[in-house]
Amino acid sequence: MIKVLLAEDQGMMRGALALLLDLEEDFEVVGQVATGDRIVPTAREVRPDVAVLDIEMPGRSGLDAAADLHAELPGCKILIVTTFGRPGYLRRAMEAGASGFLVKDGPVEDLARAIRRVLAGERVVDPELATAALSAGPNPLTARERDVLAAAVDGSTIADIAGRLHLSESTVRNYLSAAIGKTGSRNRIEAVRAARHNGWL
Repeated sequence: MIKVLLAEDQGMMRGALALLLDLEEDFEVVGQVATGDRIVPTAREVRPDVAVLDIEMPGRSGLDAAADLHAELPGCKILIVTTFGRPGYLRRAMEAGASGFLVKDGPVEDLARAIRRVLAGERVVDPELATAALSAGPNPLTARERDVLAAAVDGSTIADIAGRLHLSESTVRNYLSAAIGKTGSRNRIEAVRAARHNGWL
């Protein structure tokens, strides 16, 4: 039996996926989580063969959890299944150790096939997204620039961001300025929009 862990914050979607996968004779859904911070602890308990992770989840991003999961349970294959087919997300998923990346609008048979393929050691990537990722190029933002830009998402002031990230205000301004320049934006609101669109945040 192929043991599967499902991480999806929408209850109806998670339940439907679990039901559909359980209909496959060789699958057993051994764990379901609704928040990103439960992915690694649950995987430790249930020891899945494959973890199917959403990206945008409360508590923690599926991409961040994927990196820890890959480090802690290297035998567990990771398949990212998301609504957001962004080139930067694909690149980050592969860097985090994911073996596959699918966009949610495909048929469930594709998911079952993808789970079997990653377990067999193959890489499974949505072909259109792979092409887009190659043409988009790598994420130009450093980890610190990403942190500062992410902290600016809710319209926080420079002082708020500096306090939250334990940086000086001038350092925050420098990081924001660099991020604005690298995304080809005129201000931080545009920079956030561009970074999100490309999956860099």
